[in-house]
Amino acid sequence: MFYRFRNDFQLSIITLLGVSAVTGIVPFAVFRFWNGEVLAGLLDTAIVTLIIAGMTYAWVTGDSRRAGVFMCVLISAGAAAVAIVIGTKAIFWIYVVLVTSFFLAPPALATVCNLLMLGAVVLVGDPFDQNQSLYSFLATGIMVSCCAYVFGRRNEDQRIRLERLATHDPLTGAKNRRVMEEEMQAAISTFERNDTPHALVILDLDHFKTINDNHGHGVGDVVLRDVADLVNRHTRLSDTLFRFGGEEFVLLMPGVRPEATASVAENLRYKIMTELRGPRGSRITASFGVASLRVGESDDLWLERADSALYEAKTTGRNKVVVAERMEDDMDDMNAQAIVDDRLTTAVPSC
Repeated sequence: MFYRFRNDFQLSIITLLGVSAVTGIVPFAVFRFWNGEVLAGLLDTAIVTLIIAGMTYAWVTGDSRRAGVFMCVLISAGAAAVAIVIGTKAIFWIYVVLVTSFFLAPPALATVCNLLMLGAVVLVGDPFDQNQSLYSFLATGIMVSCCAYVFGRRNEDQRIRLERLATHDPLTGAKNRRVMEEEMQAAISTFERNDTPHALVILDLDHFKTINDNHGHGVGDVVLRDVADLVNRHTRLSDTLFRFGGEEFVLLMPGVRPEATASVAENLRYKIMTELRGPRGSRITASFGVASLRVGESDDLWLERADSALYEAKTTGRNKVVVAERMEDDMDDMNAQAIVDDRLTTAVPSC
């Protein structure tokens, strides 16, 4: 629980808002019921109840984004309603909401909610006796919103960059190994539920170390980026490319039948060989290992079968595609033939 609280900024804001609602708004609700202000007390109670419901939803589902949007709209509407019912005594809550909304929702939505809240308070509630007070409220409210907008926009940009750094390889733009493990497990769950076929393709650039040793890592980085771009261009949007490490990439393909995986990998092998060029026009080639997901197979075993097929491709000449299922069938045939030969040899009496 504490890990999620520390690492999910929006969830932490939602949680703090829930705690603040209980400790800050509930006493006001009790006080208003005590003074006979039933409508205001009911409004406070409804706001607290919905905030707690949103916080609970965020913790149970992990969907802090949707919960944040819901709570942004809720507190904006609630603050406006309380200000309209109670008057100037509730105006101070408006400033809290003007800032908090930018922590809960995207800046554009928070801006719309703030403007609607200010407009509702001024046009519907009209809590100010003097125009000077009205103008001061609008001016300070807009200034607070502008400052919060700048902060919210920068926070959103930084969050997007941090999320990308945490999930993508900075050199090639492909997703990283941690995300690959998560998506492989999700693919296995989908396969078990819906029987949707999935294929895993591992590709490894041939003699890549020679490029780095002879021409420098900068040239090698360019080759890696070119390979990632080519694979993304020649695969579907539903396919996902991961950088597995060094010059190895993994391609996860949902909805591809086992008989079609070899064709996809062969097309990529041909495109890399014919379209990419290394330093001084040298040819770039890659070896491929392909494995389709089997019933009851774990992600480690699935990856191991694809890696074994890749090893077979590397050790039998490179620049080729080896399908794990075909390799395993060939090995089974060879073992069966060896058993038959052994039995025939044993059956022949020695002279």
